[in-house]
Amino acid sequence: MATPIDACSTFLVRHAWLTLRGVVAEALVEHDLSVAQFASLLLLDESPGMSVADVARKVSTARQSANEMLTGLEKAGLVERKPHPTDRRSQQIFLTAAGRVRLDEAIPTVQAVEARLSSGFSADELAVVSAWLRRMTEAPAAQSEELPTL
Repeated sequence: MATPIDACSTFLVRHAWLTLRGVVAEALVEHDLSVAQFASLLLLDESPGMSVADVARKVSTARQSANEMLTGLEKAGLVERKPHPTDRRSQQIFLTAAGRVRLDEAIPTVQAVEARLSSGFSADELAVVSAWLRRMTEAPAAQSEELPTL
């Protein structure tokens, strides 16, 4: 019989995220990255030239928090800011060569954690979970300026 907690996917996803985040955070220590920094490097690799607001939206944080985190990455030489070509009030953010190296070194570490945590699941089960999570990120509520965290 399912408990009320089991029937609430929001709580289960949050609990899974917190567990995964903790394990990934421990693994990323060897790369001198936080989970948010790693996620930002991944995003900037996928979409070079994002603004601070874009990064904040994608990592579900406030713009000020994202700016502080990106400033740390910039001081570490992992990202660089360039003026936006059409918006004088905005800057675009790009990975540096050092950022690319750090990301390339960290990705296998995170993948190993994910592989360890997903062992015992079939490829079909993992595909369903991945499809569900991707669809949830495309839901209209997920497109808001800033997503509140639980």
